[in-house]
Amino acid sequence: MGTHTSPEYVGTKPSVLVVDDETGPRDALKVILRPFFTIHSADNAKSALRVLKDQHIDLITLDQKLPDRQGIDLLQDIKQDYADIEVIIITGYGSLKSAMEGIRHGAAGYLLKPFNVTELITLINQTLEKKQRLDYLRSFLKTSTALWGTEQEAGQAWRDLQANYFAIGKSAPELSANPGDVTALIPLLSDLLEAKDRQLLNHCSRVSFYASLLANQLNLSLPDQKALALGAFLHDIGKISIPNYKYAADDDDGIKNGALAKAYSEAGARMLLPLEFQAEVGQIVAYHHERFDGLGNPHGLEGEGIPLLARIVAIAQAFDNLTVDMPGHLPMSIDDAIRKIVLQADTHFDPKLTKLFAQVVQECKSSLPALAIAKTSPTT
Repeated sequence: MGTHTSPEYVGTKPSVLVVDDETGPRDALKVILRPFFTIHSADNAKSALRVLKDQHIDLITLDQKLPDRQGIDLLQDIKQDYADIEVIIITGYGSLKSAMEGIRHGAAGYLLKPFNVTELITLINQTLEKKQRLDYLRSFLKTSTALWGTEQEAGQAWRDLQANYFAIGKSAPELSANPGDVTALIPLLSDLLEAKDRQLLNHCSRVSFYASLLANQLNLSLPDQKALALGAFLHDIGKISIPNYKYAADDDDGIKNGALAKAYSEAGARMLLPLEFQAEVGQIVAYHHERFDGLGNPHGLEGEGIPLLARIVAIAQAFDNLTVDMPGHLPMSIDDAIRKIVLQADTHFDPKLTKLFAQVVQECKSSLPALAIAKTSPTT
């Protein structure tokens, strides 16, 4: 993939669908965007879905208030059926909260009215650049199994991925000569998860956050804190190796003790080997499905034989699976989720860590949902 310096794809203009029920703003957007993009428009949700069915669309600007549906409901349908189309929400100051809700449901960004032309073009251009990177990664994941092949195959695949991924866009970051420095790789790793499934990325981000909450109560060394944040973020990276995978909140309930859990956790740990992360990162990926009592474990570890950081992530990912609010899944309250996890102390989870996690969650319960919504990446 080569670099590009304008909103245009090579040889063709990207196509933008403007969805707004008010004639004035809709026509204004069409006039502003027409020099750069192929423009389609719709004044309600039903006609927007008809355009999506009939036309190739790269990006949608979506007003939140439509006559026949709420914009947020239309957004969820779009991301369900057209995951590779990016959506920018156009909103007034009064509905900023629902714009943030849109980010949680897969919108790439939002723009507050009134906005200026430069602001709009810049955001669309950045979003289309991101789409190019995600499209490249989606294609890679569909056509190559090298990442989870032999270590030699995975090493070559990572080199190819980095070269092509960072060539998209105006400015590629300088990759550090230090193999232990993962900062430059975080965008690629994050986009790999999103290319597989946006909800998988959200889950991994929240699990990293919850694991770090627990880690703050432990006397972990700085290297262990870094390994935990990264390992928790990548704990499910092996799921990108599962064909036609779609995230479900009960993923881990259904496969925790099965061969599939073992296969994808091993694939995840294996694909990270060429990146030369701390060993503890790979241990989290490989062993976060181990039960504390050892019964039915994929790898047969038990008790303190399970690495500490993997025991932390086991609790964090279980909590997220129980509390996540997404279509098709009825979330538990925070209190009910903690009660269920505490009941599994000594069997599924480390009892000391479980008790500590319950205390931490109770202490900051009021801020948890808002914090969890934010898309976070591990810091180094």
